[in-house]
Amino acid sequence: MRKLLIAALLLTLLAAALYQIPEVNRRLSWRMDIALTYLRGVFQPADQAPMPLPPPAVAITSRPPGTPIASLGATDTPGPSPTSPPTPTPLPRAVSLPASAWEEQDINNCGPAALAMYLRFYGWEGDQFDIADLLKPQREDRNVNVEELAYYVRTRAGWLNVEYRVGGDLNLLKAFLAASIPIMIEESFYFEAPYWPNDDLWAAHYNLLTGYDDAAQTFTSQDSFHGADQKVAYATVDEYWQAFNRVYILVFPPDKLETVKAILGEDWDADVNREHALLTAEAETQSQPDNAFAWFNLGTNLVYFERYPEAALAYDRAREIGLPQRMLRYQFGPFFAYFHTGRMDDLMALVKYALQRTPTSEEAYLWRGWGYYRQGKVREAVADFETALAQNPLYQDAQYALDFVRASQ
Repeated sequence: MRKLLIAALLLTLLAAALYQIPEVNRRLSWRMDIALTYLRGVFQPADQAPMPLPPPAVAITSRPPGTPIASLGATDTPGPSPTSPPTPTPLPRAVSLPASAWEEQDINNCGPAALAMYLRFYGWEGDQFDIADLLKPQREDRNVNVEELAYYVRTRAGWLNVEYRVGGDLNLLKAFLAASIPIMIEESFYFEAPYWPNDDLWAAHYNLLTGYDDAAQTFTSQDSFHGADQKVAYATVDEYWQAFNRVYILVFPPDKLETVKAILGEDWDADVNREHALLTAEAETQSQPDNAFAWFNLGTNLVYFERYPEAALAYDRAREIGLPQRMLRYQFGPFFAYFHTGRMDDLMALVKYALQRTPTSEEAYLWRGWGYYRQGKVREAVADFETALAQNPLYQDAQYALDFVRASQ
């Protein structure tokens, strides 16, 4: 018996040593992560996100019948129309840009992989791991925000310009491709197999578009998961893109700056762009009243303008309709809205749910920390801010929160 115990101990130590080898760790860690994710789903079943609670009296809880949410508090000055800026010349019927070498994504790495293919279009030499090492040093980090991807370009590929906007449409995508500028979008993605019992299979995905064909009604994408030169129907792109407020990332050389400005038109101004996106989202809540993504986008665009009570109402409606289980892994507008309207019970319920689905979410730890701070639980708040920074040392919002709370003591 003693020999068996010694042998088992030696095997355990050997396995631990082998696991420290980078290539072995890379190959095995994701399998362990998947197994732990499934077990967590068994003990913490993936029910629907919690329903909104009755708002406190200090928040706006109703609006005049028939009044669109986005119009509350608006001035009488007519806002910009939600239409795209006109393109100066007719677009070609088809465009196919030369794609750089396709790169299969590592686990949880579609953002760095798509950006790596994008940057290589302009001669950058590197791969997804160069990007991931900076933006998500924890391999289990399941989300890279648009802002983080832009940060990488600005600080590690500074000879290129980068911009991102929201509220795009298919003609805008085509206009950039016709100008020889690939374009990167964030969209819905569906897994082929569940990661936990009752998994709704929905997730986020970054995709790089390099062409289109009006005759076939398809875009060409360099998809880090599905493969190179994927043909995706126009309608599918728009449907999947809507879930992320139709955000798009533009990387381009300085000599393309005026071209980008001309295509964007008024949307070159980030505030005007958000006004357009706000009006588009509001229109879609009226034409698609049971579409949770339309209401979520409305809330997100209202948060941008710090119209938090109205945003909270829009998020309430999205939650009532039903959001995907992983939604709060990628988008955090509800945390802003409920915190700034004093709806701490809603905030804490949502961050608890977010951490059940994504225990590595630095954003959820940040907002749970702010919730604790508002409740007077300073020690718990500091612990969550520190955890957020441990997950992502570059997370400036967590560093600010930690500095703020410590300075206030």
